[in-house]
Amino acid sequence: MNIARSRIAGCALLLLTTPFVFAQTAAEQASEWIPLFNGKNLDGWIPKIRGCDAGENFGNTFRVEDGVLKVAYDQYDKFDEKFGHLFYREKFSHYIVRVEYRFTGEQAPGGPGWAVRNSGIMVHGESPDTMSKDQDFPASIEVQLLGGNGKDERPTANLCTPGTNVVIEGELITRHCTNSRSKTYHGDQWVTVEVEVHGSQVIRHLIDGKPVLEYNNPQLDDRDPHARDLAVKQGKLLESGTISLQSESHPVEFRKVELKKLKE
Repeated sequence: MNIARSRIAGCALLLLTTPFVFAQTAAEQASEWIPLFNGKNLDGWIPKIRGCDAGENFGNTFRVEDGVLKVAYDQYDKFDEKFGHLFYREKFSHYIVRVEYRFTGEQAPGGPGWAVRNSGIMVHGESPDTMSKDQDFPASIEVQLLGGNGKDERPTANLCTPGTNVVIEGELITRHCTNSRSKTYHGDQWVTVEVEVHGSQVIRHLIDGKPVLEYNNPQLDDRDPHARDLAVKQGKLLESGTISLQSESHPVEFRKVELKKLKE
């Protein structure tokens, strides 16, 4: 084999083994999980609800009861487009975040039809302090969490992109949502979702440890005025950002939110 062919073969081998290297890195650090949710209170978390200032927990939307982080609407007269997010105080770049969640009860009165049994984990997001008072979603990458309706197929751990775009298999994806390959989870069962984030190199969604969606080059969408302003200040490519949990009008519970830092 000549030198040129050797180099080509080496590059091909690197491309083929890169996902495996990422997976091994995650497995090797299994003892390093850090709980972001302590099971007692919301220490370390900042609510930002549409129409409210950062830090104001309107209607006690985000609360801890019986060791579970709950998103609830029993103190709402109607939802009134008060989309909310609960932000962890730190930003991260290379990590795995793992949550165990389930949907419960009935949707809040006035919630949009598309938001039934719908929530999300936002990664590579902006700070709650950079959001306007009436902004509904942070510029971020959303790992959409969906619950089944008891009859239709409805995958979870999908991708949605408020103020952002990604690249999938070399193609810039500008549509808002892309479905994963997951099965449908009906009822009130607990579901475990992991999001494996390697800066801008690759983001992978996993359910019960199995990959269901993968993409790279997360970036701010210059078609969105707010995202365009953020890109001027911090750059277009998203290498790091906040993690937040959504409130979109349907009650949801999180009994575990934990993170494992990965080597860059």
